[in-house]
Amino acid sequence: MTDSIRFLMCSPNHYDVDYVINPWMEGNIHKSSRDRAVEQWQKLHHILKEYSLVDLVEPQPGWPDMVFTANAGLVLGKNVVLSRFLHKERQGEEPHFKKWFEDGGYTVYELPKDLPFEGAGDALLDREGRWLWAGYGFRSELDSHPYLAKWLDIEVVSLRLIDERFYHLDTCFCPLTGGYLLYYPAAFDSYSNRLIEMRVAPEKRIALEEADAVNFACNAVNIDRTVVMNKASDALKQRLAGVGFDVIETPLTEFLKAGGAAKCLTLRVTEPVRTELHANVLVESRVIRMEGHLLDSGLISRALDLIVENGGSFQVLNFQLGEQRQSTSNAQVKVSAPSHDVMEEIMTQLIDLGAVALPQELCDTNLEPVIQDGVAPDDFYVTTIYPTEVRIQCEWVKVQNQRMDGAIAVTHTPNGPVARCKVLRDLKVGEQVVVGVEGIRTVRKTESREQRNAPSEFTFMGSGVSSERRVELVVEQIAWEMRQIRDQGGKVVVTAGPVVIHTGGSQHLARLIKEGYVQALLGGNAIAVHDIEQALMGTSLGVDMQRGVPVRGGHRHHLKVINLIRRCGSIAAAVEQGVLTQGVMYECVRNHVPFSLAGSIRDDGPLPDTQMDLIKAQAEYAKLLEGTDLILMLSSMLHSIGVGNMTPAGVKMVCVDINPSVVTKLSDRGSVESIGVVTDVGLFLSLLVQQLEKLTSPYQQAV
Repeated sequence: MTDSIRFLMCSPNHYDVDYVINPWMEGNIHKSSRDRAVEQWQKLHHILKEYSLVDLVEPQPGWPDMVFTANAGLVLGKNVVLSRFLHKERQGEEPHFKKWFEDGGYTVYELPKDLPFEGAGDALLDREGRWLWAGYGFRSELDSHPYLAKWLDIEVVSLRLIDERFYHLDTCFCPLTGGYLLYYPAAFDSYSNRLIEMRVAPEKRIALEEADAVNFACNAVNIDRTVVMNKASDALKQRLAGVGFDVIETPLTEFLKAGGAAKCLTLRVTEPVRTELHANVLVESRVIRMEGHLLDSGLISRALDLIVENGGSFQVLNFQLGEQRQSTSNAQVKVSAPSHDVMEEIMTQLIDLGAVALPQELCDTNLEPVIQDGVAPDDFYVTTIYPTEVRIQCEWVKVQNQRMDGAIAVTHTPNGPVARCKVLRDLKVGEQVVVGVEGIRTVRKTESREQRNAPSEFTFMGSGVSSERRVELVVEQIAWEMRQIRDQGGKVVVTAGPVVIHTGGSQHLARLIKEGYVQALLGGNAIAVHDIEQALMGTSLGVDMQRGVPVRGGHRHHLKVINLIRRCGSIAAAVEQGVLTQGVMYECVRNHVPFSLAGSIRDDGPLPDTQMDLIKAQAEYAKLLEGTDLILMLSSMLHSIGVGNMTPAGVKMVCVDINPSVVTKLSDRGSVESIGVVTDVGLFLSLLVQQLEKLTSPYQQAV
């Protein structure tokens, strides 16, 4: 037993499932056995007493969930932040827990009554004491986190929960001794998962499968190298044993009916304080003002939904409703976000809805000079299609040449300041560019009720992928041909579109280049941009390539990437400087595989390597095609047809596209050496790499 570790528990004398305040309670009203609950609780109590000291708080009639003492508050040293329960069904527990803490000599801090926070259920200390993991999204509000940082003098890391089954942080997240972490990644949004991955080394992250998560394996009590939980799969127990943890399983099925298990039934009340560490919280808050037909148009609903969906929280400070149909309404809303970057993304989208960041007396938006032609300052404001005004010299100035995905350049003339949208490549040294989101507003037309549910923005990659037929036999033939060409010192040229990246084919194409199967790459600006975006940010067109979901602000990632490469000077320079360390373009540079990127009118940026002179681009393509034995045309109709028209007969061609018409167009050239494969290009590349592996396996070599 460890005398320095104490837990608070409450016997289940009055425990029952009397109401529904989480998904686990649905269908379980009064279906819990009191006798079995007492038996299971006593077994847990007995186990914990072998390893620690256990204090008891007196259960109170009428409060069946008081058994879940994790929600009593959050303890650090002799300070405790008392819970503010979201649901009235639990609010009566607060004075009983407060009395217990006060009787124990703790200093009790109480949050405002309208600010929900549910104690150690939503706030878990890193077991090394370095910071506090704090959850929000269902039971606790983000605005409670600055209070935690201030009162407990500790750094707070905010994590957003998105799966209602895991409504408290401790249902899906369990810090362990030695800096290890047991957690269920799918319970968190992509931004929170990135925060976790930044703080916890890969070898110390123990990610659960859903089967273990729904058995509340994360809702565990950790005492040194012992982990007590309801149930764990053999695989999970082996993983924990492999890093030095002993798992003790004790059934808590009666409490699962109310949405709790081992951790929920305990509150650690002896948390040591690291005096060398101090408060830090990344939560940022701003106040916005919206005006117009906010209810009729649905703007206020869209704004509030936008805040929550992007990981923030809100508080309506003031709302004045227009009294008549033609009257406008106005609202002031406090917006909170877990970090500055998230706040900037939320504010950018709110500005698109016509919101204005207060204070309105701001005289000037933030401007930073252009110090390199064609490169914007960091954090530059990315323009939209909507008419925009910026605050300059205490006046709103309309932005000229409005367009999407540009920067706002400001110049001062004898007739006053002028603001213009400019694409990145046109920015010149000496100009000033708008950065951040303050002092910017968009002018939106009033929407009718009929327009309320209309989509406001085109969504990239919003549709699914068509089904594909089996292509193994064709791929086997192509793999054999490519192996022969490589071994004989021949030449394979790949013409590729950005779909290669979107469909997950980047790693496979990069491997083909690295292993010498590709001698030249032809494409456009897009494939390079999205390959580098994936390499640097893990997204393609703003979609997380691991999870297949759009990430917050991801639709701007490609512009950030372009700006970064332009700052480096070229793709090769980015590789040499250690900025770009993986991907298709990286392997081209490292393996001296030449490439040509032909620009088009639709290109953003473009990248410095992109040839925007069409005649020169055609000449570059033709030169790289000289002496080619095989051309792989991968999901790029424009470049594939162009390459096909430049290629003489006798060159083998493989055209891969999900669109049959593209394959047909290439076949119509009359070349008997062309093969058309109607399938998903990501699948094709995966199968091709697998076939090449078989050809180079020890068995094949022996044969």
